[in-house]
Amino acid sequence: MSYEQFAYLYDELMKDAPYDEWVSFVKEQLVNYNVTGVRLLDLACGTGELSIRFANEGFQVTGVDLSSDMLAVAQAKAETEGIHIPLFEQNMIDLEGQGQFDVIGIFCDSLNYLQTEEEVKKTFSSVFQHLTLDGLFMFDVHSTYKISHGFIDQTFAVNDESLSYIWNSFSGEKEYSVEHDLSFFVLDEMSGKYDRYDEIHYQRTYPIEQYSDWLNEAGFELLKVCADFEPKSPGSQSERIFFVARKK
Repeated sequence: MSYEQFAYLYDELMKDAPYDEWVSFVKEQLVNYNVTGVRLLDLACGTGELSIRFANEGFQVTGVDLSSDMLAVAQAKAETEGIHIPLFEQNMIDLEGQGQFDVIGIFCDSLNYLQTEEEVKKTFSSVFQHLTLDGLFMFDVHSTYKISHGFIDQTFAVNDESLSYIWNSFSGEKEYSVEHDLSFFVLDEMSGKYDRYDEIHYQRTYPIEQYSDWLNEAGFELLKVCADFEPKSPGSQSERIFFVARKK
């Protein structure tokens, strides 16, 4: 399955994602830590669902993604809504020429798609270089519990008239990693038949302490670690871990 095909299926698959909760989370942290700037860099912005929401909330948004097809979808959606969002095809591991931002976010567990520890550390360093002094870096990741108990050896399936899929998850080679084997069946309205597309996704996470150490190594001050869109500290069965860090 090509990235172009997946890009156009992505929004349908993510239609129930809590995008508004991510926006609310960011706005709350800006108030909590007295950040008044509105320049926001949305890394791994995908099809622009969050970028557009941030723009509608008054942020000056720039979006970066590795997929040109995802960015094409994002551009079309922004134009439809009359919103100007600069979009760039870059790898968050090695950002170039993006200037300085008051807020940088990597949301929707996008950081988990990096395959090595070194890639995560390079990303943290890259983010640090593009933040203003006292700027905030926020991201969320799957917890080790979510990878081990929520994904591995699990099967998910959806059977809709126009789009169905079977999603099998298997243990990856590294600790706290998972491979997602997805098969999509998409209705071709002209023929009335279904086209099948297959996709393999790899995700990997790390313990909270490891992310914290890497943030400190990159020069950040870790301000908050919480879970599942709530202000509480993560528990043993928390599924999504949020980090808020400041450039000092």
